Amino acid sequence: MKDFLAKEHAERLQHHQLADFESLWALQLDCVDDPNLGRGGYSMVAHLSVDGHPYYLKRQTSHLAYSWRHPLGEPTLAREFRNIRLYQQLKIPALQAAFFGQRRVGHEQRAILLTPALEGWCDLGHWLKHWPKLEPIQRQHILQAVGRLARQLHQQHLVHGCFYPKHIFLRDCAQHFEACLIDLEKTRRPLFWRDNCAIRDLEPLIRRARVWSEAEVDGLLSAYLENPDSINLWKNKLLNRQKHKGYGQ
Repeated sequence: MKDFLAKEHAERLQHHQLADFESLWALQLDCVDDPNLGRGGYSMVAHLSVDGHPYYLKRQTSHLAYSWRHPLGEPTLAREFRNIRLYQQLKIPALQAAFFGQRRVGHEQRAILLTPALEGWCDLGHWLKHWPKLEPIQRQHILQAVGRLARQLHQQHLVHGCFYPKHIFLRDCAQHFEACLIDLEKTRRPLFWRDNCAIRDLEPLIRRARVWSEAEVDGLLSAYLENPDSINLWKNKLLNRQKHKGYGQ
């Protein structure tokens, strides 16, 4: 695959000689978290500031995902980059890519994904921590934004796979909230779409948002379904999945 360099970031990165794989790979940066040592390799994330513009730089060595299309494995960043492009094509709000590239060096498969930081956005987990202090209209706007985002995703018959508060980012736009998604690696399109595919995203989200009242869950579902008559049906579906997973005991 040819290296990808987004036009809107090219001039800035080129000015600092950071527009190619080798230069980005050679950077000495502190990791945001401990490196992920799973999947037979390692994966790390670092902050990078270019002319005051913040980025996240992800670098991997033989951190592979396997599928029928890639039985020998491919970097998980390659899968995430494909999904970033897919979301962009389908106009589903999500993080963007500034650079992507991959190399085979000996027996290693290396990959780089550079994404601009979501300045002015906070993850849903942040808002949930402050939920009791939020104005009712703010809560309503957040629930509507998350519900609309889930609807946009599922209307395209896509399952995010990690539809958790830490992966849903929100921005307060005064009269409403905007929402977008990060961590797209596990996004997939099931061969046969059923309501249960959507429930796999919605149930873990609602279970983690324990501060939401029943009325607020109804508000989320109302924004998601655009049909209040089916809210109780979907609440039953959510409850059945909780029981099936052992969370409703």
